[in-house]
Parts: sequence; C-alpha cells; structure tokens
Amino acid sequence: MLKLPVVVIVGRQNTGKSSLLNAMVGRRLSIVDPMPGVTRDRVSCIVAHKGTAFELVDTGGIGLVKNDPYFEDVEQQIEQAIADALVVVFLVDAQSGVVPLDRKIAARFRDKKVVLAANKADNTRLERSLNDFFELGFGEAFPVSAVHRRNIRDLMDRVAALLPPVPIPDRGLHVAVIGKRNVGKSTLVNALAGEERVIVSEMPGTTRDAVDVVFEKDGRRYVLVDTAGIRKKQKFENSVEFFSRVRTDEAIERADVVAFMIDVMEKVTDVDKRIARLIEDKKKPCVIVLNKYDLVSPKNTPDEFLNYLTKVMPILRYAPVSMISAKGRVRIWEFLEICAELHVQSCVKISTPEVNRVLDRVVKMRSPSGRGPRSARIYYATQKSAQPPRFIVFVNDPRSFAPNYVRYLEDKMRELLPFHEVPIRLELRARQRSR
Repeated sequence: MLKLPVVVIVGRQNTGKSSLLNAMVGRRLSIVDPMPGVTRDRVSCIVAHKGTAFELVDTGGIGLVKNDPYFEDVEQQIEQAIADALVVVFLVDAQSGVVPLDRKIAARFRDKKVVLAANKADNTRLERSLNDFFELGFGEAFPVSAVHRRNIRDLMDRVAALLPPVPIPDRGLHVAVIGKRNVGKSTLVNALAGEERVIVSEMPGTTRDAVDVVFEKDGRRYVLVDTAGIRKKQKFENSVEFFSRVRTDEAIERADVVAFMIDVMEKVTDVDKRIARLIEDKKKPCVIVLNKYDLVSPKNTPDEFLNYLTKVMPILRYAPVSMISAKGRVRIWEFLEICAELHVQSCVKISTPEVNRVLDRVVKMRSPSGRGPRSARIYYATQKSAQPPRFIVFVNDPRSFAPNYVRYLEDKMRELLPFHEVPIRLELRARQRSR
C-alpha cells in the first residue's frame, strides 16, 4: 500500500499546535489546555484535501525544561516527526512576535518544505504586523486563528500545493487499546507499529491523548488507538485528565474492535469491571488481552485464567482472550488476527427467515413468562443493521419482558447465529396492529 506523505506541526509550547490540528481535521482530536507540555506523543490523523491525502501530525511543544521527566521522550518524538515529514507547518505566535526560541527551532528543518503560520492572528491588525517573522527565513508568515478557524482552509490549500497527489486510503481496521494505567497499552502499540510511536514510562498518566498509529500488515491497514489509562477515581484532578477520559470514550465509540488490556499478574479490579461494562454498553466487539503472560508460572494453565475471568467478569464472557507479552512481542500478531476475525463477525448480515428460525428455537427452549398484567408474546424478528449486529424483535408489549429474559435472548441468539464472539443488540418493538 502507498505510504502517505507526512505533514507535521512544530513550534514552541502554547502556540496553539493542538488547536490547529483540531481545526484542520474538523474535530477535537488533540487535547487543548493552557497548561504547558500537555501534548507528549505524536497525535496524528489522515486528512484529505484538494485531491490529496496526507497524515497530519501534532507534536509536543519545543521548550520543555531539561529536568522535566518527559523532556528526552518528547524531544525524541519531535525529532522523529520532523525526520518523517515532507512538509513542516512551523507555528509561531502572532501576538508575541519573534522570540529567541523561534530562531533556534527554525534551524531544525532548513532542508524541509516549510509553511510558516502565525497563529492567534485574530484580527486584521494582527495580520498586518507579521513582517518581523521574515527573519526566520521562510518567507511571509501566513496568518491564522485556530480557535476562530480564520484562514484554516487557505492554510490547507497552501499545504496541499506542496504535496504530491495521493489517493484517499481505505479507512483501515480501527482497534482501540484500553485498560487501566500501566498495563502495557503503549508498549503493545509500539511493538505492533515497529517503532517508538508513543512514549512508554513507568509513571502513571503518561499517555494523555488518544493517539492513532497507522501501519500495514499483510496488505491490510490498521489504525491502533492508544488511550489514556482509566483510573479508579471518579473525580478528575484537572481539565487535562477530564479530556483524556473524553478522548478514551471517543476512541471506543469510533473503534471497530476494542482491545481490553489486563495485567495478568494482578487480580481483576473494580476499574476493570467498570471498563467491561463500558465496552458492553457500547456493544463493541472486544478481545481481552492478558499482558505479561510470559511471567506466569507454568503450573497456571490458560483454562484457569479463562475460568477466573468468566467468574469475576461475566459480562464479557463471550469475548475471546489473547495471552501475550507486549514487551517480549510474544503472540502480538495472533491478537491482531483475532481483532480482524471479530470485525468480520460483526459485519455479518442474516436473512429474516434464518433469524426467525433461530428465534423460534430459542423461545421454545424458554418461553417468556411476562411481567405485569399482560402475557409476553414474540411475533417475529429481523436484522436491522450490522456493526454491531442489531435486531428488531416485534412483540405485543415491550414492557412485558423482564430484562433477564432479554439478556437470555441475546445470549442464545449470539450462540446460535454466526456472532459467537461479538455483542448483539436487541430492540423490542410493539407490532402495529393492522386496521
């Protein structure tokens, strides 16, 4: 498959790089906060504009103090992004003018195609005061306001003019990697991508954004989404933590498959159970990934772990389990194959006669007892959509069906139809009487 050209946004802290990325892609992808040093990893997105497609990359702000615990990691991510870039969008601050650090940054990509953009040019007066930026050596600074979306489309036109025409790629299989803090999510993503794409640290809370990592395997495009670790505390310490959780929820929502990572050396916790409920509520295909399995004693068999998971986390009892070592890169490709298989299952569509044949069999195995004064009667069902498989079940009165019977229908229909390992959604609907 054709590798997309890379366009990277580079600049010092708080010039608005994340805001610019969000404005250019048209959605809130990168976390924006006044606190310096919020962005650490390379946050990227596929963008199509003016007949070409490219990967747009946001980077951490240049200028972290050297005693910052993430200084070297962030610098390494910035250097790699610049090395990969075909075009650099050098973002400066129109309101503060040229500062010494801007001059140092400009020296880092003299060999690249550069678009100099001056952010926070919120009015025409500021647009007319950008002549000082000529000294950086990249010509006239292009005025934009990421917050107010001023001149964003014109900026994208300028970027696209520097790129070769590239066809828009297929969407790829989106896999959201979620779990508690420090279970190995970023390590797994880096192992599959074959590079240090996201920062790995023993310090909790290292990953903040939901980071899309695109790669190809056996002719298929994958988009792995590394997410911030979900923690026990319900209250958020600051806005960055809040938006990290929002990005995690959004990553699950747009994923085709969810990889739910658990540290096999620890017991399943209330946080794990809460994550399981979140996945089930969103009806996402899920593979439970037991990481660090290489550290498990040989006397502990896989069946013991499977029985334990079914007992303590029955809500995801249908989900397949993959036992891996992200650090040792053991069985990580098998896990990816499971994700692809789950996606195929979730896309299956069943004919209405087959759905009703199975439904009739399920009802004969256990009839609805009814709830309230009316008896519960099922007439017929049809599949409305896929991803996830969604069925409309026509009944006399949806209020007559107890929740546990609806769960029974879901479990048995999943078991007897070709959706053994993915969630299905049943919607009970009252049949309209003919007049």
